[in-house]
Amino acid sequence: MRLGIYGYGKVAELHAKALGRVEGSSLVAVCGRDLGRAQVYASRHPGVSARPGPAQMVAQDGVEAVLIATPHPLHRAHALECLEAGAHVLIEKPMATTVADCDAIMDAARARGLKVGVISQRRWYPANRRIRDALDSGKLGAPALGEIVMLGWRDEAYYRSDPWRGSWAGEGGGVLVNQAPHQLDLLCWFMGPVAEVSAYWANLNHPYIEVEDTAVASVRFQSGALASILVSNSQRPGIYAKVHVHGRNGASAGVQTDGGAMFIAGMSGILEPPVNDLWTIPGEEALLETWRKEDTELFGRIDGTTHFFSLQIAEYVAALEAGREPAVTGLDGRAVVELFEAIYRSGREGRPIACPRRSP
Repeated sequence: MRLGIYGYGKVAELHAKALGRVEGSSLVAVCGRDLGRAQVYASRHPGVSARPGPAQMVAQDGVEAVLIATPHPLHRAHALECLEAGAHVLIEKPMATTVADCDAIMDAARARGLKVGVISQRRWYPANRRIRDALDSGKLGAPALGEIVMLGWRDEAYYRSDPWRGSWAGEGGGVLVNQAPHQLDLLCWFMGPVAEVSAYWANLNHPYIEVEDTAVASVRFQSGALASILVSNSQRPGIYAKVHVHGRNGASAGVQTDGGAMFIAGMSGILEPPVNDLWTIPGEEALLETWRKEDTELFGRIDGTTHFFSLQIAEYVAALEAGREPAVTGLDGRAVVELFEAIYRSGREGRPIACPRRSP
């Protein structure tokens, strides 16, 4: 499988490293708006050509799929370029900044018989797989209550590190669009389709940016389950991020997805391993200690910044080769965008927002 990357920034460097570990695939080309920057990127990666756009990557390098790693508001335009050129797309989170953009991408892919995937590498954390397995096996019963808490910090230097950060036009939003999509994706993966959202959001202590640094929301799912969301870039030091699920049978499971310090692609590492921090399934309570040890040992053997990217990209490549949908589809990516778009609308309009689910 011959892959290309659209974009040459910090996260594109991580994806190049991750792709280098995926058997049966190779990174052969990069494109972007600035061909000079694309050429500099290509020079750091032997065997990679720099092209002005996806059409040239497909025609000249035989690219079959493109990983899109550009600023969020550009995802729609860049995905459509790739699809029109005949390439499948794997899009960095979030899939886009509006539901309408997600729908345009999915419609274009369907019209051409191509596949859309969205980067959600935290689904491959062992701690998260255990929760998904517990739900699938019925050990938690049907999910009844979910919660996200993500308290972190971004300083002024972070927002000045790229010209697109911190603005509605350049980033598409704040903590909801950039930092929280991983946790929002896990919540939707565990709890199912969202029915309605009531929310508030604000910029509490970042006067040098336009977008929100904090959001709180109450969510009702189509199943009748409920959830609370608290995400913020206004609390320091470090980061504290957790996703918990409580089942109708009274059992609970949770994961600390992030800890230690905020991860910034290309600028910092991941300090603490993701671990299960809550597990009350009868007869399995004592497994927390074993799992924490296993996950800590695994984390010590891998590069946490790229290992889980590699696992997701490998699954995506396998899906394309088999002609099936990838594990994280465009519909999954759309669910996250629908959720944060509803949070924004609810805060602006001061009312609950319904979320009608799109059919596959």
